[in-house]
Amino acid sequence: MYEPKPEHKFTFGLWTVGNVGRDPFGDAVREKLDPVYVVHKLAELGVYGVNLHDEDLIPRGTPPRERDQIVRRFKRAIEETGLRVPMVTANLFSDPAFKDGALTSPDPWVRAYALRKSLETMDLGAELGAEIYVVWPGREGAEVEATGKSRHVWAWVREALNYMVAYAEDQGYGYRFALEPKPNEPRGDIYFATVGSMLAFIYTLDRPERFGLNPEFAHETMAGLNFVHAVAQVLEAGKLFHIDLNDQRMSRFDQDLRFGAENLKAAFFLVDLLEHSGYQGPRHFDAHALRTEDEDGVWAFARGCMRTYLILKEKAHAFRQDPEVQALLAEYYRGDDKALALLGSYSRAKAEALKRADIPLDALRRRGYALERLDQLAVEHLLGVRG
Repeated sequence: MYEPKPEHKFTFGLWTVGNVGRDPFGDAVREKLDPVYVVHKLAELGVYGVNLHDEDLIPRGTPPRERDQIVRRFKRAIEETGLRVPMVTANLFSDPAFKDGALTSPDPWVRAYALRKSLETMDLGAELGAEIYVVWPGREGAEVEATGKSRHVWAWVREALNYMVAYAEDQGYGYRFALEPKPNEPRGDIYFATVGSMLAFIYTLDRPERFGLNPEFAHETMAGLNFVHAVAQVLEAGKLFHIDLNDQRMSRFDQDLRFGAENLKAAFFLVDLLEHSGYQGPRHFDAHALRTEDEDGVWAFARGCMRTYLILKEKAHAFRQDPEVQALLAEYYRGDDKALALLGSYSRAKAEALKRADIPLDALRRRGYALERLDQLAVEHLLGVRG
């Protein structure tokens, strides 16, 4: 019943199931997987698509002829399996040249290199049929404020993003650009820290309609923020172009845990939000297996991400269909025509009526909202004791 199918639009990155288990204190524990092998394995699991950074597929410094051979082989695997490549992104964080920023480096040659790498990744994505281009500013941050660089970075990133969308239009690429916020790591502080900061920045660009967000569960959770609220704001703005699903313990390093592994209640309400919002985009699992795992554990991790999502989807549907839940929500959102007539768009007559209104403050101060019962019902559905 919880077997993934392509219509569920689950996606993984080459860097997620291909993660070799290296961390800052330990070497790799798994062998690097061939991208073509990954494509076939994901297809066996019922996955919709595979995403990639440029260097996940084409190692840095690959000669042009070899690069073309790699792409042809990968495209053949995509065609054979029927998988899609919905999203691509440039690796602007691994190269030592990006040690003090890529698009925000103080050195214009580094910024030029980062921009060229971005354009080349867009070309690669176009070859593979990608429609979404993610920009993650992982190195766009600081540990030292003495440079005063924070006065310049917004203009540098704006210039680069305007350049990229102009290039896409000139080449006839239909990309939607999805910006990905994160508060910290690998930099001490990343300039574009949260969903709100990214949303505000989008409207300073030349073509804001081409830009949206790629929010990530772990990134907002690291900072102690509510990811469900963040996604709701992005949805309300019409800017949810892509989403990264994983899990995370607050105030830890970026763990990229299996979806639902830690914050089941938050995952439940996130799935509820996505499934009832009309979002039609990919459900991308930007996570990786624990360092304890061999290759079998990697595929168990991938199956687990998708299975948990489908279980939570079923439970969210049951929660919304529960008659007691519906009755509680009807009471929670109860309207009063007299009050509603005072709200909405402004008029002078309405403002005068509002000033004269006899607001029933005593009753409002005594009102209970039954949130304890409503939340308990959500927990009982999540625990599987209420069908």
